Amino acid sequence: MTEEKTVKRKKIAAADVCKKIMADHFYEMDEAVKTGSKKIAWCTSVGPAELLRGMGFLVYFPENHGAMLGATRMATELIPHANALGYSPDICSYLTCDIGSYLQKKTPLKMAYNIDSVPRPDVLVYNTNQCRDVQDWFAWYSRELNVPLVGVHTHRDIGDIGPAQIQDIAAQIQELIPPLEEVSGEKFDMDRFKEAVGYSRRTSELWRACLETAAAIPSPWTFFDATIHMGPAVVARGTKQAVDYYELLLKELEQRVTDGVAAVDGERYRLYWEGMPIWGKLRALSEQFYSLKTCVVASTYCNSWIFDQLDPKNPFESMAVAYTELFIVRDEPYKEQYIQDCFEKFKFDGIIFHDAKTCPNNSNNRYGMPERLSKKLGIPVLTINGDLCDLRCYSEEQAKTNIEAFIEQLEETRSPRRTA
Repeated sequence: MTEEKTVKRKKIAAADVCKKIMADHFYEMDEAVKTGSKKIAWCTSVGPAELLRGMGFLVYFPENHGAMLGATRMATELIPHANALGYSPDICSYLTCDIGSYLQKKTPLKMAYNIDSVPRPDVLVYNTNQCRDVQDWFAWYSRELNVPLVGVHTHRDIGDIGPAQIQDIAAQIQELIPPLEEVSGEKFDMDRFKEAVGYSRRTSELWRACLETAAAIPSPWTFFDATIHMGPAVVARGTKQAVDYYELLLKELEQRVTDGVAAVDGERYRLYWEGMPIWGKLRALSEQFYSLKTCVVASTYCNSWIFDQLDPKNPFESMAVAYTELFIVRDEPYKEQYIQDCFEKFKFDGIIFHDAKTCPNNSNNRYGMPERLSKKLGIPVLTINGDLCDLRCYSEEQAKTNIEAFIEQLEETRSPRRTA
């Protein structure tokens, strides 16, 4: 087995621009809170951000803060404070660590940007296309802060999506307008809304193209890189800033492909990551796979912010389609076909399933899917037990040993695609 060594990371030059976008996102909202210059809407990460931008709100995404709490490893100490309020340790650890952060007045924004707290919302807007937890999460803040709560209730476990479902979601999005107008004090502006939808669509097209550069052999970047660079696709969706960023990133990745630059030197094996990231262990996992000359080239997670169904000419219905065709909303046959299509494109040698303890809606290993896909695709699969934020659910030594054994299995059964 290859011995681990110090990893010399190949920095993506666009990373500096990404960091500035993320910083400016928080600075702008902090200034708005201090001056009262703009209203702030909290939105779930795959919620109707375009509508909110079209109505003049600054948009804050609590899941982004949850990921920061996980990545900085602050989450584990904060989760018990939400548990003490009756929130189970088995529910979304984004929810529990974020509420714990509020209760303890501790945030990674202080260390990163010298900002004392997340921005106080004027309205909370959710979409249950991810799970019921987001509604319960926002409902807690609605009660705590006496802030209005509105949302969209999405159909789940869907195979084929029909007109009735689309019309229902489109109508729900339109019904958000009157209460949002009341909060914003402004009338809905259709042109501004359509502009935001157009920017989101272009952002999605560029983000998809960035992710698909990993189909090249060797891959110019990894899943671990993508979890960082997806930031603007979340927090700046619906803005020209996001479009400009992904034009820059795509150009750099395409140049890497042209030059044969490998994210993992001597790439021998290619894997697919199914499920949530383990935020507090991204670096450790990235370095382990690098030492094993294995590149995690694709994931369902990073594709969660591709909404290229959006159409500014038909904004409400196209939003309904985009936010209802998400992988997480679909049934098992759809998900299996989706991963099979990814297998054809990215040519991976195996699949890592992450069973996230507190995220059953984004853990797809629990109903036999790994075994079915292994048989159908003729490749091995591995399930890692962990969590997105709660590191008490993750055994690093066990995961490390299992990954090493998995790569040994690949070495014994599959020819490497590329040698050192």
